[in-house]
Amino acid sequence: MAAVLQLADVSKNYGSFQAVRNLSFEVERGTICGFLGPNGAGKTSTIRMILGLQGVSSGQITILGADDGRKVRDRIGFLPEERGLYKKMTPVEAISYLGSLKGLPAAEGRKRARDMLEQMGLGDTHKKKMKDLSKGMAQKVQLIASVVHQPEFVILDEPFSGLDPMNQQGLEAMIRSLAANGATVLFSTHVMQHAERLCDKVVLLARGRKAFEGTVAEARATSARYLEIEGALDVNAVAALPGVGTVETLSDIDGIVTLKAALAAGAEAQHTLRAAFVSDLDVRRFQLREPTLHDAFIALTGDHPDDDQRHKATGTQIEEAAQ
Repeated sequence: MAAVLQLADVSKNYGSFQAVRNLSFEVERGTICGFLGPNGAGKTSTIRMILGLQGVSSGQITILGADDGRKVRDRIGFLPEERGLYKKMTPVEAISYLGSLKGLPAAEGRKRARDMLEQMGLGDTHKKKMKDLSKGMAQKVQLIASVVHQPEFVILDEPFSGLDPMNQQGLEAMIRSLAANGATVLFSTHVMQHAERLCDKVVLLARGRKAFEGTVAEARATSARYLEIEGALDVNAVAALPGVGTVETLSDIDGIVTLKAALAAGAEAQHTLRAAFVSDLDVRRFQLREPTLHDAFIALTGDHPDDDQRHKATGTQIEEAAQ
């Protein structure tokens, strides 16, 4: 399958701070690829380089056969993390205007805008102003505006940020529809559940470096199955059970703890449960769980996807470098 996007040993420096380090990966045509990592991992810097909004410090990027995203910008759709449409425009006006910037004739842009708004359940917003729409509605309008010119390659930067579960579900449906209609999608997020449901492939980034590239199933396979055990339990007693690896306390409420216990490779959960009963442990709930993408991310990077400490440091260092 041909690659729409290729990065080869790409790095980005802001003064003495290296935000992206020797990053290489590719996105195949017609796929949905999740670009994952905690805030500050280097995702947005990478997206800016892909689009040609800022240059690489070293390495090479090829997108839709071009060496600079600006050369093929009319074939790309982009939803930035920083949202913003003209507040006094109607959705149709905003969508058709942004489409015209990508070469779409105004009349065709208005027609597509009306059709796409209807498809997304926003038909009654035609005559409203953007400022009068809810955040979820406005975000759907902005996504429509980013793809109204029917781009071959779509980049979405934190598209689910700030949306309630219902609107997140609608946005997931829109992303699937884009891929079903032939577009290639790269979306960045630090919320693993969205990527787990949507992606053909994921690229995990941590501290500016690639930690993993592959399918969701391949990522999950890097992390162990685990047991979730609840009861009036002693952590050391659970850790001593056969087949149990590291033990983590998930909660402790009035002496009733919930523990996450890694299950060693080849170990059988029922043997561990039998040993717990033989040891007369107070087990009130015992459940075998398969690793999630969230678990795999922690195992592969040592980071929590929602950790924002590096994000804060990154922002400060970039601002200082720009001064």
